[in-house]
Amino acid sequence: MSRKTIQEIQSKQGIEKIICLTAYTAPIARLLDEHVDLLLVGDSLGMVLYDYENTLPVTLDQMIEHTKAVMRATSKACVIMDLPFGTYEESKEQALSSSLRAIKETNCSGVKLEGGSLLQETVSYITDRGIPVMGHIGLQPQSIIIDGGYKIKGRDKFEWKKYIDDAVALENAGVFSIVLEGMVEPLAAEITTCIKVPTIGIGASAKCDGQILVTEDMLGLTNISPKFVKQYLDLSRPIQKAIKDYVSDVKSEKFPSIENTYQMKPTIVSKEK
Repeated sequence: MSRKTIQEIQSKQGIEKIICLTAYTAPIARLLDEHVDLLLVGDSLGMVLYDYENTLPVTLDQMIEHTKAVMRATSKACVIMDLPFGTYEESKEQALSSSLRAIKETNCSGVKLEGGSLLQETVSYITDRGIPVMGHIGLQPQSIIIDGGYKIKGRDKFEWKKYIDDAVALENAGVFSIVLEGMVEPLAAEITTCIKVPTIGIGASAKCDGQILVTEDMLGLTNISPKFVKQYLDLSRPIQKAIKDYVSDVKSEKFPSIENTYQMKPTIVSKEK
């Protein structure tokens, strides 16, 4: 089975929900591959895997290496890579250079960057040169310094025009979809009806064309628990139990047992004539 294309994902709009999750490592990506339409190698890996305070320290080298691992472990899902903070804001030429490197070195299907109307020219510059781009508006983790933290968008209706304009600007710039993060349901619904490209929600309600979550959040493997996360399983408990059982077995010499130990070859004694 071939990898899902950007066009296939877009064709689901209005017909069935687009299923997306994050993946940063080969083992997780391998488990998710057959179940999702799109895997995002998000810069949230900085917080999930590296325990950074936020996503800002993540480098392009880190993103590329993790995307390579995800690509090697998958064959069905469309894989998109986040461009990290500082790799596209300086100029449209810098953004293109970062995008070209991402595609060339990982063979992923496209890149994602954060920002709305201010990035319209940059996004157009990238998409005009054949690189698929996923947009991201609303709550933007790379903008927490300006925003003063993680703040939900659209609680006051006077804010709506800015985000609707952002979405339209990105659509006009050629994005294939837009992530809507951390915004009130009516605003997400309004944007979804205003544009012709799919919207992918994270903390933006079921009114979006698809949904995405950080996989480790939904599996109980992080200490991050925003309201929009539904924890489908708490894997931390069975993992902790397994570790405790291992410690106990090692201390009592139950592990390694004969089944886990290599033995010498049997000695063959030759018979004298």
